[in-house]
Amino acid sequence: MSLQEDNKAIVGRWFTDFWGKACNLNVVDDIAAPDMLLKYSLHEPRRGRDDIKAFMTDFRAAFPDLNFWGTADLIAEGDYVVGQWDGGGTHTGPAFADFLAGGLPANTGRTMRFTGITVLKLKGGKIIEEIGLDDGVTALTQLGLLRTV
Repeated sequence: MSLQEDNKAIVGRWFTDFWGKACNLNVVDDIAAPDMLLKYSLHEPRRGRDDIKAFMTDFRAAFPDLNFWGTADLIAEGDYVVGQWDGGGTHTGPAFADFLAGGLPANTGRTMRFTGITVLKLKGGKIIEEIGLDDGVTALTQLGLLRTV
């Protein structure tokens, strides 16, 4: 397989095992670089395997049905892979204070569903950064953290 095909396979596994319905945090140790950067507009940037695992543990505790899935074929060029996705979940867990726009008290029952595009950079078979552009305004509005007029 080519470098691009290898990288797409790694990112496909990341999307399924980390962001998918049944999260397996072991994938972080398997395919994330030790100092990986995870950055989206909704949250503070996260760096390193332990920080990324802690983020996902808290996110999934607050949103137990959290799930994201690809909506188009992955595109790869050199060390980069780009993916388009859809997803969300329902806040039925503990309070969640990780959103930059504010926190949620426990068990609001609010559902968020939003879309995004993610660019991942790989080196030596490991993901070194994941930077996403998400529709955070939609998610935060659905969760009641942003108000519409």
